[in-house]
Amino acid sequence: MKTVSRLFPLIVIACIVAACGYRNPNIYNGPHKNIYITEWKNRTSELGLDSKLYRSMTRWFQKSGSISTVRQKDGADLILAGEVVSLELPSLSYGANNITSEVKVRLRVRYIVKEIATNKILIEIGDQTWEESYLVSTNNSTNMDNESKALDKIIEDMSQKIYQRTISSITKL
Repeated sequence: MKTVSRLFPLIVIACIVAACGYRNPNIYNGPHKNIYITEWKNRTSELGLDSKLYRSMTRWFQKSGSISTVRQKDGADLILAGEVVSLELPSLSYGANNITSEVKVRLRVRYIVKEIATNKILIEIGDQTWEESYLVSTNNSTNMDNESKALDKIIEDMSQKIYQRTISSITKL
């Protein structure tokens, strides 16, 4: 009897949590959709940036069992296309002797998400800037690693935001 009385509050809490209607906003569970993600145009001198973006966005869209990424436009329900407009590395702060101590990676992009069948634009971002700063050291190798990590963080954050906006738009169709 003591076991039942101890378990009863846990069972009640589990039932309340299960019935509260919580859903993960990062997962789309609606009707199945195929999305064609194009390789973005890279207007910067940063080699491989377009491939990093493509892989990151593909990983995000594969989180949902109801969305598949496809390599061709034929058979796709949605298309995600964009371009990297610029990549800047302005100095953010200076230390002794006017030596840079912090740099900001600034990535400008534009992109669009369209429903192919109706040609309806779900998302259109004409100019968006993503920024991440990093500390500068006296070691060039460390600086390159820090810059790469900052850029990777921007790409991951941007991919997540594009994914979230897209699934939010899909649920409104």
